[in-house]
Amino acid sequence: MTYVVNRNINYTNICRYRCGFCAFSKGGSRALRGAAYRFDLEEIVARATEAVVAGATEVCLQGGIHPDYTGRTYLEIVAAIKRAQPSLHVHAFSPLEILHGAQTLDLPVDSFLARLRDAGLSTLPGTAAEILCDDVRRVICPDKLTTAEWLHVIGAAHAAGLPTTATIMFGHVDSFHHWASHLLALRDLAARTGGITEFVPLPFVHMGAPLWQRGVSRAGPTYREAVLMHAIGRLALHPVIRNIQTSWVKMGAAGAQHCLMAGANDLGGTLMNESITRAAGGVHGQEFDAERMAELAHSIGRPIRQRTTLYGDPRAHGLVAPARRPVAASLAPSA
Repeated sequence: MTYVVNRNINYTNICRYRCGFCAFSKGGSRALRGAAYRFDLEEIVARATEAVVAGATEVCLQGGIHPDYTGRTYLEIVAAIKRAQPSLHVHAFSPLEILHGAQTLDLPVDSFLARLRDAGLSTLPGTAAEILCDDVRRVICPDKLTTAEWLHVIGAAHAAGLPTTATIMFGHVDSFHHWASHLLALRDLAARTGGITEFVPLPFVHMGAPLWQRGVSRAGPTYREAVLMHAIGRLALHPVIRNIQTSWVKMGAAGAQHCLMAGANDLGGTLMNESITRAAGGVHGQEFDAERMAELAHSIGRPIRQRTTLYGDPRAHGLVAPARRPVAASLAPSA
């Protein structure tokens, strides 16, 4: 099994969208589920630099769709990080952020992706997928990008030389046939492009989600369903997507163990900061360091190694720094 040493930077929770599953996004008012925030470039770069000092090889950036953000904002974020930390892998921007950035600059998606790549972007998180079925999306995120738009952005990223992950967020108003349709859409895309590095099941965290609070959704998938999603993901997607990642943020350590014994081979990132799941009521913490990951792997008799974002050996690139925990400020809540 593998893991990557990385840091999450959720650079703003202000978002123009109102997805029914999201407890992270805020409006401009402190009265809407807590305080809104927005990091400036200096803060983003400082957090990226702290990550490097702590041994990270990757920084993962995602945020709300701030009404003032344009494609230039995303270009400036990537360029600023790469100026400060040229060796750091920038894994950033969901397909929704990419579509927003392209539209605000009046650019085709492929042209905007090329600009981001040239600025230093290396890979994209395949989030904002939720369920790739528009009947579900009309309920949980009616103003968000469509299934076709998500698949287009991810395919365009692969064509631009930018690999991506792929996710599913399940257990709300969806059903088994939606899950199967989602997996088949990912398999078909990966077979065409070869650009999806891993599949990441994300069980719906219900506690702070507006959908659940209004009585519209389930309270997340059952534990059995969550484990089965990893197992079926392995069976359905092999060999076009070779890595199945289990999210310790969603599943916890014990749940991640079961998923590793049911088809998963990757534990994802150490993260250092995690904001989105905690905002929805998640309780599994902000960081899962390399020592704890090794303990988890050894407890089920599995070998473990650190990887790069693209599943290479970081030692071959001189990217492994001495193991150091981040300073206390690094683990402060994002807002």
